[in-house]
Amino acid sequence: MTAPPLPDGITDRHATPKRLHAYASLLSLLVLGALLATAMTGWLAGDRTTPRRVEAPAATLTASIPDRLRNGEFFEMRLVVTARTDMNDATVAVSPALWRDMTINSMVPAATDEEFKDGAFRFRYGPLKAGDTLEVKIDGQINPPLTVGTGGEVALYDGDMRVAALPVRIRVLP
Repeated sequence: MTAPPLPDGITDRHATPKRLHAYASLLSLLVLGALLATAMTGWLAGDRTTPRRVEAPAATLTASIPDRLRNGEFFEMRLVVTARTDMNDATVAVSPALWRDMTINSMVPAATDEEFKDGAFRFRYGPLKAGDTLEVKIDGQINPPLTVGTGGEVALYDGDMRVAALPVRIRVLP
């Protein structure tokens, strides 16, 4: 049985198996390995979020907000408020500069009231008894115009009385 004829432009040289070095070089494998190792360190974004905490006499505010993100990336913010004393109206305030050029997709649980007051987005959650914990999960995405980073503040209020605040910086990589 003879082999069928090869198509035009294909010779026996094309059909002969080649050794490994014809496909990959040691240099290309080293470059690929270095890229993968760098990506796994989180240095280019995507690393674990370190929670930041501020303790005040009335409450503790803990924020898990990424320090580095990549443009277009989805992200999650978690805010945990633990009341040390009774709070009449636990309110989370976010400065507009922090969310500029971001899309906020969801906030769970939903606030009982939302407003823009005194230069901040405010989300009211109602009363908290001493020892109660409120955890708020915020999902968002970095919009294309945000390329260097952003910063602002996440604050906790009891009604109109400022209880605690955390400065936040997020570096955005291309």
